[in-house]
Amino acid sequence: MKNTIAVVALFSVFAVSSCNKKKSDHLTANVTEVAQPEKFTLDSVVVKDSVMLTDSLKIKFSAQMLVFPTIKDKKLLDSIYYTSKDVRDFSKDGIKKLNEKEKNDYFNTVKKDSKDWLPDIRYYQEWYSDTSMKMVSNVNDYMHIKYFWGSYEGGAHDNYGFAERVFDLKNKKKLQLDDITSMPKNKLEELLKNNINKQPGGTTDENGTVDNSDMLIVDKIPATGNFYFDQKNLYFHYSPYEITAFAAGDLLIPISWEELKGTLKPEFMERMKIK
Repeated sequence: MKNTIAVVALFSVFAVSSCNKKKSDHLTANVTEVAQPEKFTLDSVVVKDSVMLTDSLKIKFSAQMLVFPTIKDKKLLDSIYYTSKDVRDFSKDGIKKLNEKEKNDYFNTVKKDSKDWLPDIRYYQEWYSDTSMKMVSNVNDYMHIKYFWGSYEGGAHDNYGFAERVFDLKNKKKLQLDDITSMPKNKLEELLKNNINKQPGGTTDENGTVDNSDMLIVDKIPATGNFYFDQKNLYFHYSPYEITAFAAGDLLIPISWEELKGTLKPEFMERMKIK
């Protein structure tokens, strides 16, 4: 009798186990796996080299470019690498090969162009070409990249410039001003001129007060695509000679969200949590 009860109990366990397994298999078969978005990653490539053309002239090349392994959209990548139209391979190896090519092109161009007057250089000089990309922030799927270029090939001083670009990773495009505000360009220009001295930098008067107005070489300060933003302001960045004399350096002019109140786009306000 005891043996019979044991056998019955054993069969009951198998039956329940089999039933549970069938249920589990049925549930598994009906579960659809949801692909998780790939985590944003960032890498970079740096190429540096120098050559002594003569005892008096050294030329240097430096390039630092970012690499975005998780960004696959070609149109967006073309916009990110807008300074290098030859980019076809967006991998780390592809970007490195491009930088190596640009380095060789720079060295060969300087050698060719300076061949006739190179012997006339009588004191030591260092000429250079320097370019870089820096990711400043990635907030609410708005990625801000600062581009820099600098060069010197003789003369009184070197030259340099900046470009600020914001990329909307959610909508896979470079952000435009009209994605942020509907304020007409002429109104933005008025605000820029009024705010020219609000940011430290540039020139100061005898009392130490910021005074960039005297260095202006334009009648209107254009609202260009060279902008970025944070939680408080929209900023426009101007390189030397763009709106002022070289001595003023590069200028940053802010326009507060309060000054743009009533013209900000709802989607932008929501994503940036601007009240």
